[in-house]
Amino acid sequence: MAAPTWPAITEGEAAAVLARFPAATPIAAPRWHSPRPFSAATLIDTTDGALILKRHDRRVRTVAGLAEEHRFIAHLAGAGTPVSDVMRTADGASAVAVGEWTYELHRQGPGDDAYRDRPSWTPFQSHAHAHAAGVALARLHHASSGFDAPVRVPQPLVASLGILSATAPLIAAEAYVEARPALAAFLAGRPWRRRLSSLFAALGDGLAQRIADRQPLWTHNDWHPSNLLWSADGMVATVFDFGLADRTCAVHDLVIAIERTAVAWLELGQGRDDTIADPGAARSLIAGYATIRPLDRDEIDTVIRLLPLVHVEFALSEIDYFAGIVGDLDAASLAWEGYLLGHADWFLSASGQAFLSHLRVDRRV
Repeated sequence: MAAPTWPAITEGEAAAVLARFPAATPIAAPRWHSPRPFSAATLIDTTDGALILKRHDRRVRTVAGLAEEHRFIAHLAGAGTPVSDVMRTADGASAVAVGEWTYELHRQGPGDDAYRDRPSWTPFQSHAHAHAAGVALARLHHASSGFDAPVRVPQPLVASLGILSATAPLIAAEAYVEARPALAAFLAGRPWRRRLSSLFAALGDGLAQRIADRQPLWTHNDWHPSNLLWSADGMVATVFDFGLADRTCAVHDLVIAIERTAVAWLELGQGRDDTIADPGAARSLIAGYATIRPLDRDEIDTVIRLLPLVHVEFALSEIDYFAGIVGDLDAASLAWEGYLLGHADWFLSASGQAFLSHLRVDRRV
């Protein structure tokens, strides 16, 4: 994995932050530092159990931005979803700002972090895990019902659904780019309108109406195995990392889960493009989901139609993050060429079309 973008949280730094949370007991030892690229996090042993301390650049998440996520987590917990407890300060805040940073603190949930040392967005270890993840995702969607918060305030690294749901997606994309100066500056001089227009024409016909027919729902939007803790019997024990959550729809969340886990994207372009997909994993995830929330033919068709483009909006958000906040133009270029365009182009290839055809076999799950 690439070197972490943000410096590791020090023990002294962690102790100072934990002092703001009355329920946090003294630190015994920091046990592990996350290698993920968008924030810094550490697993801390305390005299009363393990805690996860997560630190964000304030340009990525403010206290108010984290509060949006934490209200959703609280709703899910109240509805019986196994999530990590969010800890609060003496005045009831669920996050604190210190200088250029914003911090949040969670209790470690039960379960084995079986995918901790794997890169994000890599496949499940087994189809059984994919099935269990589908079951857990459907249960989360049931629990989400009744949480009627509006869409999140615009901020980096959120998997929103404002472009593909628009009847004129290119116009919506132009508005998205215009609202983000760093993204606009990066794309200036690139034929991005032509490239997106070509993708929308090839893959997006009818998507806006299909999305409009779905009930809006707050969703996780980053459903991959390293955001789940696992019980000994292979079921999902805890769900965490709601950083990309927003008001989208259930099908969108299911499609993201498939896109994140059923294709080994890190192997794209390595000479094995015809073998990077695992349609069995995708079908297992869908089948698990359908044991809780049955899917009709139209929903399965929508899954298939949305899958090649579901990543577009978050890819633009990644470019904005890398170009504007991190200042890493190489990473921004990789997000544009390899992620946004590369993933969509693969779905247009013979291998991608064959993968989608495997999902069409079961029209009713």
